[in-house]
Amino acid sequence: MHVALLANLKMNAPTWPGMTADQWDDLDSDETIQAIKGALEAGGHQVTFLEGGVQLYDALRLVKPDICFNICEGHYGDSREAQVPALLEMLRIPYTGSRVLTLALALDKPMTKRVLAYHGLPTPPFQVFERVDEPLDPDMRFPLFVKPSREGTGMGVSAESIVRDEAQLRVQLERQLARYDQPILAERFIAGREVTVGMIGNLTTPVAMRVPEDEDAPRIQRGLHFFPPAEVDVASYQEEGGVYSSRMKTELAHESYYLCPAPLSYKQAEELNWLAAAVFRVTGCRDVARVDFRLDAGDGEKPYILEVNPLPGLNPGYSDLCVEAQADGWTYEALINRILDEAIKRYGLQT
Repeated sequence: MHVALLANLKMNAPTWPGMTADQWDDLDSDETIQAIKGALEAGGHQVTFLEGGVQLYDALRLVKPDICFNICEGHYGDSREAQVPALLEMLRIPYTGSRVLTLALALDKPMTKRVLAYHGLPTPPFQVFERVDEPLDPDMRFPLFVKPSREGTGMGVSAESIVRDEAQLRVQLERQLARYDQPILAERFIAGREVTVGMIGNLTTPVAMRVPEDEDAPRIQRGLHFFPPAEVDVASYQEEGGVYSSRMKTELAHESYYLCPAPLSYKQAEELNWLAAAVFRVTGCRDVARVDFRLDAGDGEKPYILEVNPLPGLNPGYSDLCVEAQADGWTYEALINRILDEAIKRYGLQT
């Protein structure tokens, strides 16, 4: 098939005076693009790379791909990850991965947490701040974890994100409001292990965007393949304060900081898989996703859902999903082509 590989490259991103150093941490490197392109070509496909900018509309009409392999993060706006999928749907071009609503939802961490809470899925209590002097809700308890509402790749996350009193909270709110110019999320800090679960596939239809109300109902996860969970080895990075920081995801990305498979009991792994499937379901994910957890050390390692990433990184050297797939015995080529195959099957396309 003729596949258009759509992405936003860091080296092509716009710049302006005064922009923050981490402005484009979400965007992809040429290394990642070449790896995906090579994997798809190894799968027998013709591949054309297209930059996911304003020129994409005309480029797509010229190239006329059979399907798009989409990893665009976007440049501007609260729903920037959903912009290219919206364009593709307008042009009626099939694409890999989650659709417009899911990508817009998942980029907004507080909105995602509201959906999780509505469905009774465990996520830390939280509050969203628009002003530095906004009163703290009476039911919020320190320590809290503070981060921007609509950023990825750990942007704004460091050891200082953990605040233990009112004074520290106000300092972080002031810094992050000024730096990111968006609402800031404060959630109860879960002291414990950080584990991520990657999955590939699609829930066998029909399924609604809900979890069964009957606790005895079957836990629906058919159609999904779960990779071995990976634990972030934060203990090896004491200077990061025990958090999966922005620095670990960018400057230290090529270092090995995973335990994969994570040292979990069968029962723990099964519970995480079920919760990951439930998140996949209620947020409407397609083809591939990753769900991040914290295991509460003070409550028998009860799992709490931090967020869902329906557009997980695909760098073969260090991205979480790729590490998990490798631990499962998958080659990088198999992972990339399976994502494509899931979309091809979902659209009912002929190969």
